[in-house]
Amino acid sequence: MEPNKGTVSLGSLFDDLDRNGPIPLYYQVSSRLEKAISDGVIPAGSRIENEVSLGERLGLSRPTIRRAIQELVEKGLLVRRRGVGTQVVHGQITRNVEFTSLYEDLNRVHQNPTTRVLLRETVQASGEIAEKLVVPVGTPVLHIRRIRLADGEPIAILENYLPERYIDISEEELAQTGLYLLLRARGTSLRVAKQKIGARRATEDESGLLDIDAGGPVLTTERTAYDSDGLAIELGQHCYRTDYYSFETTLVSR
Repeated sequence: MEPNKGTVSLGSLFDDLDRNGPIPLYYQVSSRLEKAISDGVIPAGSRIENEVSLGERLGLSRPTIRRAIQELVEKGLLVRRRGVGTQVVHGQITRNVEFTSLYEDLNRVHQNPTTRVLLRETVQASGEIAEKLVVPVGTPVLHIRRIRLADGEPIAILENYLPERYIDISEEELAQTGLYLLLRARGTSLRVAKQKIGARRATEDESGLLDIDAGGPVLTTERTAYDSDGLAIELGQHCYRTDYYSFETTLVSR
């Protein structure tokens, strides 16, 4: 192992492989790695040595190691990343489909949210933006674009448009806390939101910012939030890494 945070000692993790028993060797390797990850022996962010090296060290074939690694990739415990190799995934954020902010959700699960502001500008509302915010076309609106990180790892690109009354929100404020917390601090009461969830391939720019393979999958949301008076207060168009993030909802039969 070659982790990001110090050297991980696996000790006798693979010493008791049963090379002649009925349990496939790939499954034995995969199971031991999975337990070491779940127990914290191999911490989040650690890199797994390449298949050839690990196979030689264990005296196993490359296809055996490849299948063992793929088992954990499919379970969401490992991710193959361009230029990095195979890496232990940071705990995935599972988010209920509720009216909450990503910043608050990350705080709730102790994922240490931080923000990098990419863009903060005043623009004239296009037809689409004006329709969503219910303002005249050409009205000044605040346009912001940010990267949200969890424990230092980029997990989402957040793009928002806000009505003219919020234009004075500063870059420093945006970098320090979540947007909804800023709005509430200004006396805004967030009451309801209309949201659409989807998926698509990442653009070249998004792939670089999120540190994923070019054209890799991303989850998307488009949300328009309203205050207690029914006024639109923000339009959000966000995309999320699929290896770190998922949505969860409960379905009830009628």
